[in-house]
Amino acid sequence: MSPLPFKRLLIKISGEALTGAGSYGIDGAKLGEIAIDLAEVSESGARLAVVIGGGNIYRGLAGSSNGIDRVKGDFMGMLATVMNGVALQDALLRHGRSASLYSGLRVPEVCRTFSRDEAKADMDRGWIAVLAGGTGSPFFTTDTTAALRAAELDCDAILKATQVDGIYSEDPKLNPKAKRYDRLTFSDILAQDLKVMDAAAIAIARDNAIPIVVFSLHQKGAIGKLLRGEAPCSVVGNGSAA
Repeated sequence: MSPLPFKRLLIKISGEALTGAGSYGIDGAKLGEIAIDLAEVSESGARLAVVIGGGNIYRGLAGSSNGIDRVKGDFMGMLATVMNGVALQDALLRHGRSASLYSGLRVPEVCRTFSRDEAKADMDRGWIAVLAGGTGSPFFTTDTTAALRAAELDCDAILKATQVDGIYSEDPKLNPKAKRYDRLTFSDILAQDLKVMDAAAIAIARDNAIPIVVFSLHQKGAIGKLLRGEAPCSVVGNGSAA
């Protein structure tokens, strides 16, 4: 494994990553661990934006399956990401790293509404831009938000934190013989229907030539280790697969 050459990064972290060993809510120890990792990467000179999910609190699709209107459920899910964004920004500040919080959904009493120019300026001066509230519109996932924001903020890669150390042909927890891929093209992802990110996110990343790096967040200091070439990952790009 070689160090990754990327310096301007959009990191997608799921809400579930904040639960630690639990199944709901925010685990303070895990939140602090992620904040320290992000702060150390930022201090090394990388420019960071973080899109945070809300699945540890609420998922819009889960709500619609329980009889809640899909649009209203999606707005509830966006609000969950704002709650996580407030917690992550607070953790970063407590660990000595300047961080701003933006939401695609207007919640002016809590944080600023997303502005591409303001968030980009924050990144340029070394602040971590925490991006919550999804796109601000229903029917879009936080994966799509991540790809969209990466394009808007001129990021040179999307780091997708997951539960496993890369992309597999099947869920390796269910099938230990699942094939692991080191490199894939965007076309491979779509053709094989690999569940990396949704199709809209893949299309945005492909059309803007932004590689997607899939890695596991389980290890302490995982993001820093990934960038230094000390952790396995799978890379999706426009080049040939390997």
